[in-house]
Amino acid sequence: MTENLLTSQIAILIMILVGFILAKVKLVNVEFRKYLTDLVIYFILPCNIIKSFMMEFDMQILRACLAVLVVSAITQMLTFGAGKLLYLRVDSRKQCSLQYATMVSNAGFLGNPIVEGLFGAQGLLYASVYLIPQRIMMWSVGVTCFTGSKGDGVLKKVLTHPCIVAVGIGLVLMITQLQLPAWLDKPLTFAANCNTALSLIVIGGILAEASPKRMFHKTALYFCAIRLVAIPLIVLAGCFCAGIRGSVLEATTILAGMPAALTTVMLASKYGRDEEFAVSLVFLSTLFSIVTIPALCLLMMAL
Repeated sequence: MTENLLTSQIAILIMILVGFILAKVKLVNVEFRKYLTDLVIYFILPCNIIKSFMMEFDMQILRACLAVLVVSAITQMLTFGAGKLLYLRVDSRKQCSLQYATMVSNAGFLGNPIVEGLFGAQGLLYASVYLIPQRIMMWSVGVTCFTGSKGDGVLKKVLTHPCIVAVGIGLVLMITQLQLPAWLDKPLTFAANCNTALSLIVIGGILAEASPKRMFHKTALYFCAIRLVAIPLIVLAGCFCAGIRGSVLEATTILAGMPAALTTVMLASKYGRDEEFAVSLVFLSTLFSIVTIPALCLLMMAL
């Protein structure tokens, strides 16, 4: 499990470094990065979302999955509220990234291999279920953190967003257990597999243009304490109070302690927010998670 954890975290940092180097040698410039961002958000990421919902649903552990789903849904609501309250004095161009990253973690790419290493195939199922409320929130309420849309217009904008359309398609495929024909499934898989690499290359490109001093902004460090320490400990305490024990408690606590989602940077770049600050949230939280996630794992093992 520890080996899988470190491998995933190191892989993220290496791909960010690749993007950094490509930008420094001018193979990825600002204009190309913007086109790449649109490609990820409007095509690659929707394919990744649809593919992530295509899983077998074992009815024998339905009760455990329902518990994971409830914990995840409550966590999403609490982190959404926390994002609205904890950063009121922060500049609005940074506030949107903070709100989004507090609510949306990297529980997919980084969380999946960790819980799979801990609990095997059952852990992977837990992670897939845990991600359902997060994916719905990130492409509905989450997008509004950056667009600033309110009132009647927000519903139309959210429902027509390619990523929330992909969530709807994914839910249908998961519930009906409909199997796509190979000629459609394979290109979907090819596109979905590009998501993490392209996202990290974009982040590395932005990082190459950022000021090193701004990477360690005190607000970003404050965010890391909330995202990596406070949120998982609150989830742990809540599960204990609710009588949830065993693998459900362990998996949800660990998944709640994942670093900021890569899409924080993609959306900040797309909607003209402070993308350099968004990079610092993703980079620092991923860096610090090398320590905090193993600490959570050790805590889970000791319980």
